Amino acid sequence: MSEPLFPQASLPALQPALFEPPTQERLSVAAPARHRPRFLLLYGSLRERSYSKLAVLEAGRLLEAMGAEVRVFDPAGLPLVDGAPDTHPKVQELRALAQWSEGMVWCSPERHGAMTGLMKTQIDWIPLSSGAVRPTQGKTLAVMQVSGGSQSFNAVNQMRILGRWMRMLTIPNQSSVAKAFQEFDEAGRMKPSSYYDRIVDVMEELMKFTLLTRDVSPYLVDRYSERKEDAEALSRRVNQAKI
Repeated sequence: MSEPLFPQASLPALQPALFEPPTQERLSVAAPARHRPRFLLLYGSLRERSYSKLAVLEAGRLLEAMGAEVRVFDPAGLPLVDGAPDTHPKVQELRALAQWSEGMVWCSPERHGAMTGLMKTQIDWIPLSSGAVRPTQGKTLAVMQVSGGSQSFNAVNQMRILGRWMRMLTIPNQSSVAKAFQEFDEAGRMKPSSYYDRIVDVMEELMKFTLLTRDVSPYLVDRYSERKEDAEALSRRVNQAKI
């Protein structure tokens, strides 16, 4: 074993009582969950023949074949953010599904070099926090896009940023289907192709990451800065009670 690079290092900015070095033991689970992994699938187009929806349905079939429980949210009727109260039935439906899920799949068409407004609206209606609960924190995410032209990654790159902002564990793999109108048959099923194979790869990886992390996600997203903030808030409340 090599000698420490910083023997007896002084850490004057650190609060030792709140410093918890990660350990392998904390990542071990005595009784892992046995229920089927739960996934929420979102798509970004209301067209009658929506290729993002067709791609999501293929992803859902694959996830179910792997043993998952799947829900697909229908965004028809979802109001614009701030255009209706959050008590709107479609908003409540979306938020309940987000809370229920352990992982998500987001698939958007690329429009004007970006994800669609509908896709962003769905994501924006899912709050970063709801009371003491963060509905998306620690949950897994796979991102996909469909394009009318050549292959692009603008939409998936944007969704990765959003997934990180919502504290989700976005898997490394992703899917981008070029000229999507050529990749589905008249019945709406995806034809055999390298694009289909990639979706299989992505769903396999999503399932693996979800099984790997769902039991320990609270520990994975536990942060020193938030433990410090909580401790300071508790201290203020205690001291206020003494006034």
